[in-house]
Amino acid sequence: MLDLSRVLAGPHCTRLLHDLGAEVIKVEPPEGDLTRFATQRKNSLSAYYVQQNLGKRNISLDLSKPQGVDVLLRLLEHMDVLVENFRPGVAERLGLGYDVLHVRFPRLIYASISGYGQTGPWRDRPAYAPTVQAEMGWLEVVARGRDEPPFHDPMSHADVYSGVYSAVGILAALHQRDETGKGQHVELAMGEALLCATEHIAAEHVGEKKRPAHFDDPHPMFRMRDGRYVTVSADYTPRGSFAMWCDAIGRHDLKDDPRFVDDESRRTNRDALQDIIQEWVLTFDDVESLDVELQRARLVMGVVRTLKEATETDWARDRGATVEITDRGDGTFVVPNTPWRFSGAESGAHGEPAYRGEHNREVLKEFGGFTDDEVDKLEANEVLSSRVPAK
Repeated sequence: MLDLSRVLAGPHCTRLLHDLGAEVIKVEPPEGDLTRFATQRKNSLSAYYVQQNLGKRNISLDLSKPQGVDVLLRLLEHMDVLVENFRPGVAERLGLGYDVLHVRFPRLIYASISGYGQTGPWRDRPAYAPTVQAEMGWLEVVARGRDEPPFHDPMSHADVYSGVYSAVGILAALHQRDETGKGQHVELAMGEALLCATEHIAAEHVGEKKRPAHFDDPHPMFRMRDGRYVTVSADYTPRGSFAMWCDAIGRHDLKDDPRFVDDESRRTNRDALQDIIQEWVLTFDDVESLDVELQRARLVMGVVRTLKEATETDWARDRGATVEITDRGDGTFVVPNTPWRFSGAESGAHGEPAYRGEHNREVLKEFGGFTDDEVDKLEANEVLSSRVPAK
């Protein structure tokens, strides 16, 4: 598989496929993938880059030169999949569009990831995850009902979901090729991936004038005595979950309180109800004892943790949710493992992160049949380049 993508959506897709057993060769431009320059670095490797590109072999090829395109075409003779996330039209200008490559390599699965798709009125709009999240309603939903402007969280949801959906599409296309012998174009728009990942689209189109109750605050947050926070996945305003809360805190008298007699009154007086529950939460010394009481009432609690805390829990260690991989020195990076556990197959994060162009010579010789002289000439003409730290 050739991975021509950069930053996140495409690299996340190909990292997942690598962890499932694919041989992935990342084709990096001479200027490097943008994520190579992110902070939190070890041995000239950024943690951000490492997490998405672990285990891929790396060649650095200048596709703006005809010779670079020729090299890629020779490699494609031995590839099952090509993944790219150029802006629509760029691959065609390079002579690497799907229509051209499909004629020459009819079994090739060609996957394209873009902001708004290869067709349509937004085809040529540039896109990054935060702008797609704004356009697709995510920022408005998060800010809905708050007396503050929309805001971003630090996660690139549009990129990650697009990577996952693209991997699924590629696997489906490979399965179909097993049946038909023919490759095809798998085309994904980040905007559509984000809409597909939004469970409230149908509810938003019902046409009610009032704000849907499921956006009131369905997962209330409470502070513990030690300053930590917990969240409970049960809004206390609907009738069913209100009864569960009354059971949990031992306050069945609240059912007769005029402020809380029905869903509407509870929504109107939700701050007062929150205060009552918060006072009860503060009677607990620790989250474990609180969790026991909430589970007794069939209420599900989660502790607000940092990302680092989450990876250091007993659960994460037991499941192998993260793995340590070499930082190409004397230390390691901690990266998420892939979430699949197969009963009859191996999968998961493996390999080491590559420097730009580290595998130029071995990949070209192995897959393209290049001689050492040919590789030397490509390097001399700056079609191939590398940036590998001196030993």
